[in-house]
Amino acid sequence: MTLTLDTARLILRRPEPADAAAFLAYTGSERYRRERGDRPLPEQWNYFAALMGHWEIRGYGRFLVCLRDGGTIIGHVGPLYPEGWPEREIAWHLWSDAAEGKGYAHEAARAARDHAFQTLGWDTAVSYIAPDNARSRALAARLGARIDTDAAQLPYPDKPSVVYRHPRPEARP
Repeated sequence: MTLTLDTARLILRRPEPADAAAFLAYTGSERYRRERGDRPLPEQWNYFAALMGHWEIRGYGRFLVCLRDGGTIIGHVGPLYPEGWPEREIAWHLWSDAAEGKGYAHEAARAARDHAFQTLGWDTAVSYIAPDNARSRALAARLGARIDTDAAQLPYPDKPSVVYRHPRPEARP
């Protein structure tokens, strides 16, 4: 059985091998290069393999975000906890500028966060956000997350992040 999360406008689903072409189109896009730098195709493919493999190893992972109307994949979002990371994360990425500003990231991230706390039983979660990513930082704040200056950084000294702590469901207004 494939786990899906449904929202008013979106379907969040586990990635499948057939999604590789769409994912590689995203990681080869100008948007991706602008946000993450130019990566060779083998590195892009490894990123997709890691996206799928996290599900196999941990039993959960990031979902592909699909429009309910037509099924177009517009991003990926969800819980992750790679080996060596200090904490579990809720992450979100939209794949195109056209998907920005419509509330899709908020809708998807909220569903993924609630899934992590309510279904996976997480007692805490953070989001690691690049300091200059104003949209992502604003989204974290809209989700009720607050900057946690005491939280550990990711093990990448050349990529500092601002750590946002998500409140447990019972602590949300």
